[in-house]
Amino acid sequence: MMKTISAIISLGCLSLSLLVLSSCDYLDVVPPETATLDDVMRDKNDALGFLYSCYSATNYSQPCNNLGAVESSADEFVNPILWGRLNQVVSWNQLSGTTTTNWGVADLPWKSCYDAIGYCHMFLKTLERGSISGVTSTDVKRWKAEISFLLAYYHFRVLESYGPIPIIDHYYSQNTPKDEFPGRSHFDYCVKRIAEWLDEAAEVLPATVPATELGRATSVACKALKARLLLYAASPLWNGSFPFPDWKNQNFETPGYGYELVSSKYDRAKWEQAKAACEEALEMALGVGKRELFSVDDAENLRQMQNIALPDIPNTDDDFKKRVMLFRYLFASTEAQGNKETIWGVIPSYDNNSTDVMPHAIVEKNDGGVNGGVCASSPVLYAAEHFYTRNGKLPANDTKFYAQSAWFENTGTRDIIKLNDRREPRFYATLSFDGDEYGPQYDNGSRFYVDLKNSKKQGYNPDRFNRDNCVTGYFLKKWAAPNIVWRADGGLSNRVTLPMPLIRLSELYLDLAECCAATDDTQGALKNLNVVRERAGIPVLTEADLNQMSLMDWVRNERYVELFGEGHRYYDVRRWMTAPDRLKAGAREGLNAIEKKDPSFSEFNRRVKVDQPFQWDDRMYILPVNVDEIYSNPQLVQAPNY
Repeated sequence: MMKTISAIISLGCLSLSLLVLSSCDYLDVVPPETATLDDVMRDKNDALGFLYSCYSATNYSQPCNNLGAVESSADEFVNPILWGRLNQVVSWNQLSGTTTTNWGVADLPWKSCYDAIGYCHMFLKTLERGSISGVTSTDVKRWKAEISFLLAYYHFRVLESYGPIPIIDHYYSQNTPKDEFPGRSHFDYCVKRIAEWLDEAAEVLPATVPATELGRATSVACKALKARLLLYAASPLWNGSFPFPDWKNQNFETPGYGYELVSSKYDRAKWEQAKAACEEALEMALGVGKRELFSVDDAENLRQMQNIALPDIPNTDDDFKKRVMLFRYLFASTEAQGNKETIWGVIPSYDNNSTDVMPHAIVEKNDGGVNGGVCASSPVLYAAEHFYTRNGKLPANDTKFYAQSAWFENTGTRDIIKLNDRREPRFYATLSFDGDEYGPQYDNGSRFYVDLKNSKKQGYNPDRFNRDNCVTGYFLKKWAAPNIVWRADGGLSNRVTLPMPLIRLSELYLDLAECCAATDDTQGALKNLNVVRERAGIPVLTEADLNQMSLMDWVRNERYVELFGEGHRYYDVRRWMTAPDRLKAGAREGLNAIEKKDPSFSEFNRRVKVDQPFQWDDRMYILPVNVDEIYSNPQLVQAPNY
């Protein structure tokens, strides 16, 4: 910890990365220039540049997507075994306090967030030096509120990953003795302090911002983040069931809590507080925040403007296909294009419309080679089995769906198996599979159909593609824009860096539904679940459906489907304490996609375990702190069993 604190307090001797607003409609987090502290506050433009540098670490706060961050180590998808990314190190239980990584925006959040906290406190200290040309008292008030939001956000990012953390709520001078640096504060104290920052900021910040300022903090973003914070705090892991009750501080006491780090007592009031926060956030988002769920009409306007054909999905009508395109455009559109679902997001420095998720060999090039992606992210069979059928039920529970014994049989259309037929719109917008149309113009302007049994197409071919082969028989489609064109000349058209939604409206409905379920408000839970389900085009739930699955199981599965690949699942299975079952050895399965080249239909379409050393240990509930931090700070204790 002292190593990080030392970096924080010595920022006056370092260069600051200054940011400018992007020409897009979101805050650009790519640092285009640097300046020393003596120069950063000469005028308002300098001050804004310094302020935007304080946002820089939001670039490390991402949907798990495919970049190998810890969030992509849950039970959504897997990478090829030879990739050896950070998410694999985590899911294989190979992460330790001595692990050294260099994964850029996919790296561990401790350093990036505490560095950013240092920027925030340095900005406040520099702001206090005196008047700045062109800066008004209104500017100063708003900027301080933005810093409060960022302090809350960065502390929350570390809290959700590492459990109880040191709270850095003021500037530390270079002369601070190391025995005065803080250790971990009690989890509940951390939650309280972060919530205070958010409430303070919400009192000042605007509910909305103009297009030139999208990505800056708003009062609605404050309340939405507070809702997520309190939801996590009310969940079993942090509300009486933490598996290491004897884990305590040794040299640091939290005021009012002593050496204790996590409460061992369940407190229903935490759920009530979370529910109230969710209600407040949702009301603000729909009201002054002017947020609304992305709709079929919104997507149709984009599709028609881009002249994109409806997808080829067997046995579906145009209305169904338009609903599928809604979810494809939801993550391939901006607010200027009618997408008002994002409550807070940023333009990242990396290309999150990544070719990594797309299949390889999409088009044959003019020179005889192939052009396409690298199929890094392969959704697991659990995903295919837990998106709903067209009737809004799990395939295993839908009496009108195919019998489970027939799931891997051929429908007779493009070798599509029955498990992948008659599914809900989000299934076809999120996952791709053998026989699926991945994109209407991906193949040099023509429809591209996946062929996973052909080694000359997208099928297993270690000679041609080395380590980049689809592991499970499924591809991730969610982050792939529908208007992409892989060209025969080797080029790629319509690839753009898209806004990354860190908080979006549908999450708030699901947060509130979970709080309602936990507080015995069945009707409230169903009401909020059904808003999300109706947008998805599937039947609403009634109390009769609770005979099939518990209300909380419906809530949890809806989160899995709606928020798939957005970074939530990693934290969800931990806070629910379902991780020992979902992330254990042998839990991740797929189709038999990498046993042999050019398999037959029956050889390919059978259930197999993903052959990687996945395992679960309770120490994996939270991440370890680097041992350098432990050695340097006598107040800081390591996470249990690391």
